[in-house]
Amino acid sequence: MTTIALPRAIEQPVAQKGSRFGWAIQDTLTVTWRNLLALSRNPQTLMFSAIQPIMFTLLFVYVFGGAIKTSVPYVDFLIPGVYVQTVTFGAVATAVGLSEDLHKGLIERFRALPMARSAVLAGRTSADLVRNVFVVILITIVGFAVGFRIGTNFGLFLCGALIVLLFSYTLCWGFATIGLSAPNAEAAQTMVFPILFPFIFASSAFVPVTVMPGWLQAFAKNQPVTQVVDACRSLMTGGSLHNTGAVWAALAWCFGLLLVLAPLAVRKYRKVA
Repeated sequence: MTTIALPRAIEQPVAQKGSRFGWAIQDTLTVTWRNLLALSRNPQTLMFSAIQPIMFTLLFVYVFGGAIKTSVPYVDFLIPGVYVQTVTFGAVATAVGLSEDLHKGLIERFRALPMARSAVLAGRTSADLVRNVFVVILITIVGFAVGFRIGTNFGLFLCGALIVLLFSYTLCWGFATIGLSAPNAEAAQTMVFPILFPFIFASSAFVPVTVMPGWLQAFAKNQPVTQVVDACRSLMTGGSLHNTGAVWAALAWCFGLLLVLAPLAVRKYRKVA
């Protein structure tokens, strides 16, 4: 395993660090930087993060797009769904990364250092949030290349992107619990996908909910992925897809899930670490 040196700052006594909050923030930034360095030294992970959204975009635009009828050009309907689908699948990295750190003894090593215990989880989720910023930028570039256009304005488009990133950060905390519970990294990945698939594909990410069977529509309309996708479409595309209610519902889901999932992850971390 590649060893990544941590700044000497975290090796200093707590008494020299000022307030506990400032100490925790500094340690979180240190662990975030460590995780970003580890990601940059793993080209396979970076390549998958880049190729997967490109493949989904091209596949749905040029293969399935002609068969799916929407009230706006299909590429404008699709791209907000690709944003959410990609960051949702990307949250698997949180579970896998924490599981690897736990079973390779790195978290045990962190315990021996005079650092805030919250920094391990906060640093991992923050690093994955930074990675998702890169993913959103990449999807935007690909989307414009295949014909996606903003139907509202740049400010509302950024608000939609921020909701996507907030949702991804929320999911990272949920998958952190799975990563800390799994016996190994492979099991963590296996545990996550059965949870993700129903929420991603039984949603409005790729097709209108109205074309689904009636028994499935109730679930598809009221689950968080659909709400976040619809909120992004409203903010990015507008027009016939304008839905202010979906924006508030998406924010409620994000903050509500974060208030539940973050304490669960912290509780699990305290048990295993």
